[in-house]
Amino acid sequence: MEPLRLPCYCGSLRQASRVVTQLYDQALKPSGLKITQFGILRLLGACPGLTTGAMAELLAMDSTTLTRTLKIISDSGWIKATPGEDRRERRWTITSEGEERVSQAMPLWKNVQKEFAEMASDVDLEALTRTVHQLVLKAA
Repeated sequence: MEPLRLPCYCGSLRQASRVVTQLYDQALKPSGLKITQFGILRLLGACPGLTTGAMAELLAMDSTTLTRTLKIISDSGWIKATPGEDRRERRWTITSEGEERVSQAMPLWKNVQKEFAEMASDVDLEALTRTVHQLVLKAA
């Protein structure tokens, strides 16, 4: 059986997201990271000291889901929190263990990026990412 073509825009995007996430998660498995964790670690590597709220905004994620993922990553020792301006605020940074994990995952990610591009060779991926980003900006 093949997946159903859905008439719902949201359902179609979620269906595509699940399939692509599974592809990336499988490729990253040897590194011990999921694609969501990899993205967060890369973001913190580029922008250390972000608050949970700022990360949620940048990633267009709800805070509850992000907080759950941050706990898993933090418990693994890949990120750490320091107090912010008030006691409720936390500022997140990637640890050396997190940087090492990203380094291990990077070649796997590059390979799956290439694999995805080859699989979707008949799709204008630049236009796709631009369009999806426009949708995110309008809906967020």
